[in-house]
Amino acid sequence: MELTNKRVLVVGLGRSGIASALFLRSRGAQVTVSDSKSEDQLREEIPRLLDYGIAVETGGHGERTFRNQDLIVVSPGVPTDAEALTQARALGQPVIGEIQLAFDFLPGALIAITGSNGKTTTTTLVGNILESAGWRTLVGGNIGTPAISLVQEATPETVAVLEVSSFQLETIVSFRPKVALILNVTPDHLDRHRTFSAYVDAKARIFENQQPEDFAVLNQDDATCRNLGGRPRAQVFWFSRHEEVEQGAFVSEQQIFFRRGGSEEAIMAIREIPLKGAHNLENVLAAVCVAKLMNCAAAGIRATVASFKAVEHRLEYVATIGGVEYYNDSKATNVDATIKALESFPGNIHLILGGKDKGSDYTVLGDLLRARVKQVYTIGAAAEKIHSQTQQAAKVVASGTIESAVRQAAEAAKPGDVVLLAPACASFDQFEDYQQRGRVFKELVHKLSARS
Repeated sequence: MELTNKRVLVVGLGRSGIASALFLRSRGAQVTVSDSKSEDQLREEIPRLLDYGIAVETGGHGERTFRNQDLIVVSPGVPTDAEALTQARALGQPVIGEIQLAFDFLPGALIAITGSNGKTTTTTLVGNILESAGWRTLVGGNIGTPAISLVQEATPETVAVLEVSSFQLETIVSFRPKVALILNVTPDHLDRHRTFSAYVDAKARIFENQQPEDFAVLNQDDATCRNLGGRPRAQVFWFSRHEEVEQGAFVSEQQIFFRRGGSEEAIMAIREIPLKGAHNLENVLAAVCVAKLMNCAAAGIRATVASFKAVEHRLEYVATIGGVEYYNDSKATNVDATIKALESFPGNIHLILGGKDKGSDYTVLGDLLRARVKQVYTIGAAAEKIHSQTQQAAKVVASGTIESAVRQAAEAAKPGDVVLLAPACASFDQFEDYQQRGRVFKELVHKLSARS
């Protein structure tokens, strides 16, 4: 794609929007960025953009801004059905996302990983396995480093391992991974996608451009994934905790095996996996499947998995204070992730729930709340909805803020109990992102430790 002197508009000044604008400018494009936030809200980002000769529009998207652009690059947080984008498409202007822009310039092999839960852990683990096997590996995407920021380091020998979200997949055109993985699909982001069917279709776009020489990896234990098995043109491989699969990774007699083309290989024992929770066994199975499709040796896979530590904000152990364990699962931004977190502990849980609601149904937590949770502490904008949908299953305390929730949970918890931040909500009502929420939680816990 030739960018010199092309007029390019970047819509949305999140992390990927800024990275896209700077990349486009470095390739000689005439770049404008547009964001609905005010100039004051973007005061930290604007000077750098202006220094690079990038025009900046704040406080909304002007109709004229979208006219006569050679290309429009949309950040994941911007709804694809926004009026200005709909009009631009009607006029024949190309509209793509940052992940598609990155694909157009990444020269090496691409592995793309999506799912409602487990993306970040699996993406990180796959990257570690490939790197230990000798691949020149770059890891990014929705995981934190925008994919477009990897282009400068990439070579034809590079393998880019990307976490991709449903928002990013909405704006692909020719995006084609060598290996595409869907870990699971459960209701999430319904405030944006509106229906579960639309959300599933967005996830399934990860297979859209694959060819028979490529690989599609799916979760045999997930009903939605099973229903997607007929969509890929690529070779389909499965992973399963519960049953043997014809092609892929599975568990048998407490061992992980990989099967392909009639041959079977033992990879490692389940007891060697250091990560907590059944969902992390699924993440490991998925990573094993991807690694074997990339021709990694079993011994290297085993060693890397055995030494792998939980990713920050994903069921992360924080501290034990007065016999009470504290865990940070701030990345549990939907109900299914919270279910997986609760299933990782036998009981005696003090659960912090809440944040920005995403159209979720919290009643499905009921059985686990009754069985394993001593008390729920609600925070943020979704607190009232959570209270109304869970009060029959557990005692609910309206904490309001995470500071109050941690203090109240610490006061109520007894030795042997667990205080768990697994909010089932987005963070944007009170925090910049789930990382900041997790960091604040950990700081509050460490302050408790200092006082004890």
